[in-house]
Amino acid sequence: MIIKRFLLWSRTAPPAQRAAAIGALCRAYVDGELELNDRFEAETAMTAMLDDASPLVRRAVAEALADAAEAPRHVVLGLASDQSDIAATVLARSPLLADPDLVDCVAIGDDLVQTAVARRRDVSAAVSGALAEIGGAEAVTALLDNRGAMISDGSLSRIVDRLGSDATVREALLARDDLPLDIRQAVAHALSRSLAAFVAECGWLSPERSERATREAREKTTVDLSGVARANDVRRLVSHLRTSAQLTPALILRALLSRALPFAEAAFADLSGLPVKRVSRLMQDRHGSGFTALYRRAGLPDRLRPAFAAAVAATRRHEAGQPGLPQLSRRVIADTLMACATLPARDGAAITALLRRYDVEAAREEARELAGVLADEAALASILRYMPELIENELRPERLLAA
Repeated sequence: MIIKRFLLWSRTAPPAQRAAAIGALCRAYVDGELELNDRFEAETAMTAMLDDASPLVRRAVAEALADAAEAPRHVVLGLASDQSDIAATVLARSPLLADPDLVDCVAIGDDLVQTAVARRRDVSAAVSGALAEIGGAEAVTALLDNRGAMISDGSLSRIVDRLGSDATVREALLARDDLPLDIRQAVAHALSRSLAAFVAECGWLSPERSERATREAREKTTVDLSGVARANDVRRLVSHLRTSAQLTPALILRALLSRALPFAEAAFADLSGLPVKRVSRLMQDRHGSGFTALYRRAGLPDRLRPAFAAAVAATRRHEAGQPGLPQLSRRVIADTLMACATLPARDGAAITALLRRYDVEAAREEARELAGVLADEAALASILRYMPELIENELRPERLLAA
């Protein structure tokens, strides 16, 4: 009877009072405080309030039912189709919404609705896929930040394709510890495209110089990434590069000159169709005939073969077993340049220019490292000269034992 009176009273009551009353009724329903007959009438009242003209009333229903597994499902679905700020309340929290419901709301919702779905405690791979396909940058960023979301590699790739130019999305992608190596490289590719366009639009570099600079920076990043990856991840990275037309002779040559042999071997294996172990043996053939056969099977330009052969031989001679991350070796570059000196001018000019750019890059990297060492030595010399008591205090036996 009391709910019937509520429905009569709600016809004339102010919105704020209606909101408070229906909120209390919803909470009583969820808490199990109503008799069976009253529960049926309460459901009727809640359903009727979905048509209330005041957002205050509908929002009160949404807040009261958002977390409740006992709420009437049809009421929650009605609220999920309400105006965005009301729908977002139940979309972010209600356990009653299934994947088809969420995907449908993502398809027709705005940024607020999509972001609410992306922030749910648990987001299935299907819902993540829908957000990756049509979600805006804000919603996708929220999805990437949500550690309760299941995001497939395919969805991550789609996010890079659609929103890789958005700096916030790129930052969220790179912050994920589980980001596969090939997708991490795709993010770097997207960043390089954005930088190239920005630099060209500003007129700082010609489009040609901007493209070359960003391409070589992207290739350096790719080789660097391969140096911290497992063998399976390197092969997956190479496969991604080939399918995206980024596995160029220049990139493979950079890997050889940077002693990134696992990457180079994976590249030749992918291009030739041979197992990686077989490729490794052919590249270690000291007579050179094995590598020549491998190179031709890989389908790389024949005019570049002397440079590749020289780089492989020089890497084997100078850098075999050298520890550390990939880094351009000036000794390997020098030997490769020497081998290219006898090439015809038509074939040798471009590869020589590329090798010289690599040599400049390697020299600058060496100088940066050496400058840091020299500065540290100068700082230590100053301490020893002007504050010897500080060193003596640190070397006292009791301090050493405490350490």
